[in-house]
Amino acid sequence: MRAFKRSPWVIHYDASSCNGCDIEVVASFTPLYDLERLGVINTGNPKHADIFLVTGSVNAQNVKVIRTIFEQMPEPRAVVAVGICATSGCVFRECYNVMGGVDTVLPVDLYVPGCAARPESIIDGVLQAAELLEKKRAFMRAMHGDIGMMAIERAFAGDAPEILALQKIVYSNEAEIYNDYTLTPLRQSLDELRKDFETRTFLKAVMGGKIVGSVRGRLEGETADIGWLIVHPYFWGRGIGTRLLGAIEECFPSARRFMTFMGEKARYTMAPFQNMGYAPFRQERISEHRERVYFEKKRQG
Repeated sequence: MRAFKRSPWVIHYDASSCNGCDIEVVASFTPLYDLERLGVINTGNPKHADIFLVTGSVNAQNVKVIRTIFEQMPEPRAVVAVGICATSGCVFRECYNVMGGVDTVLPVDLYVPGCAARPESIIDGVLQAAELLEKKRAFMRAMHGDIGMMAIERAFAGDAPEILALQKIVYSNEAEIYNDYTLTPLRQSLDELRKDFETRTFLKAVMGGKIVGSVRGRLEGETADIGWLIVHPYFWGRGIGTRLLGAIEECFPSARRFMTFMGEKARYTMAPFQNMGYAPFRQERISEHRERVYFEKKRQG
């Protein structure tokens, strides 16, 4: 058990199974198989979970729940599809409301086939997922240590799913501060984000093939509206936000003024703008929970 530098926590979701695989998942935690003796804890809170066990096929009713659980899990994280329904959709894959296996909506790391999957197979899948988590942690530590490996590039509509996932991770932290989960970035759909690429310029910060930051902007007259500067919380305090902000400003050479807004408590988002010379000029209350602060910067020369 050398791979267990940390005890992995597991969250289980029944997408739409017959309960056969769910019973076996529960059985793997009972005294007979006792997955907990290996340090594995079953939790109901996605924000505490490392491994996402999904049973059953994905359909129109549960796809949003599956994505929400996944987006609330901290990185690094692993997804394990348990049972033939979760791996492929099984006999239900041709149904009008069934999308298929879990990999149609989430990146699956490990598959545990079976109908129903045996507890021994489930335990083996969890242990392999734990080893994979250690590799992901090592990779993220390596990226964190060498910020020079980061590249800032133009983002396109094909990057929308990854940017949206990052966007929801970042703004979930802000929503907790205000206890307000109606923030527009959290409610934005994938189709809406893709449409934004038609009217806005998007940049992305890439490390090791993974998008760790993004920013978008558009020119309105002589004012460049800069919006939703996001950096993965794992990389906060590394100057990525400041570099993204400088790069997006260069995309609008004709702009005489730059403007943005954010919540009054968004100190991690606020810091890059303050570092780049942005100053507040207006503040307004937009709900009972939060106020919005507007910042501007005028181009010199």
